[in-house]
Order: sequence, then structure tokens, then C-alpha cells
Amino acid sequence: MTGLDETDRALLRALVEDGRLSAGALGRRLGLSQPAAWRRIRRLRDAGVLKGSRVELDGPALGFGVTVFLGVKLATKGRASHEDFERAVRAIPEVQLVHHVLGRYDYRLRVVARDLADFERVLRRRIMTLPGAGDIEANVLLSEERRPGPL
Repeated sequence: MTGLDETDRALLRALVEDGRLSAGALGRRLGLSQPAAWRRIRRLRDAGVLKGSRVELDGPALGFGVTVFLGVKLATKGRASHEDFERAVRAIPEVQLVHHVLGRYDYRLRVVARDLADFERVLRRRIMTLPGAGDIEANVLLSEERRPGPL
């Protein structure tokens, strides 16, 4: 959707900041009536700009103090290799995100663990045994800054 005006962008920034805002609260914040805010939200959902409603969990508060980004290069190429890998990686609860990418690696994974010993267990017993998994590179997250994106 390319027809976003400044009010749409402000609405999206407000929802990124706090996705629980009601249409009434958004309207007050943006100088719109509640029905006008709701119409904009519905239009953005219908256009696919707004996808779902999610709750963000705090990993460390739940006991997952380590986040690691893995680059995984498949040892074999082909559609079946990718499908087998993707099917198997879905079964690993510690893997939060899977991105199929271009570049040195075929996949980038976001993995959470309780500590480094727990991550080593997940890596050895689950990630390294994935079908087709070849080279793996790990980057441990030190800090994170959330930004709303290019709105």
C-alpha cells in the first residue's frame, strides 16, 4: 500500500509503540474521532499493512537470558532440502524466528536459551542435527534497541 498519509504513519507509529491502544485512544492522540480512527485501522488491516495483534514476551523475565542469532548454510541445495530443514526447525521451541535469506547463509535463526550452557545443548542436540544443516555461525546478542522502522 503506497497511499499512506502522515496521519496513517502517525497511527502506525502509535500502534508500534503500544499495540493495545483502542480506536478511541488513537483518535484522541491523532485528533480524529473514534469512528475515523477505526476506519483507518480497518483500511490498513484490509490492505495488509497491519498484520495480527501480538504480545511481546520478555525473555529474561521468563528465564531466557541468552539470545543468539545463527547463520545456517545448508550442506545440500534444492527444494526438498529447504522443505526438510524448514519443517524440522519449526519443531524447535527455542527458535523464535526463521528467515530464509540470500547471502553467505541460507537461513538466519533467532534462538533463545536460559544461559550459554542451555544454548550449547540446543545447538548440539537440535540445531546441528537439522536435516541439511552445514556451516553454522553464532552471534550472541549483547543488547537490543527497538525502533519503529521507516515510518
